[in-house]
Amino acid sequence: MSSNAFEWLGETLGSVVRAIIDALGWVFDKLSGASHAFVNGFARTLGVDSGWFSITAVAVGLLLLYSGVRSLLRKRFFAGGVWIFLGLWLLSALVR
Repeated sequence: MSSNAFEWLGETLGSVVRAIIDALGWVFDKLSGASHAFVNGFARTLGVDSGWFSITAVAVGLLLLYSGVRSLLRKRFFAGGVWIFLGLWLLSALVR
């Protein structure tokens, strides 16, 4: 036991802060592992590399398809066809 009350208070507060930091580190470590496993499973299923460029390109391809469908629903058939063509072209270039 410390001889000074403020030293004890400092040690106690430091212990609490350290426990919070350790808990947050554990949570972020688990989230990092989960996101890594998700990206690997997603990439393996599609047959693409698990790099950020490939995953970003898949996301862009899906956004192009989404834009194409939205254009078709707005009766903008030419623009919808172009967006869908570009999305399918990008995705077909990525997927093995």
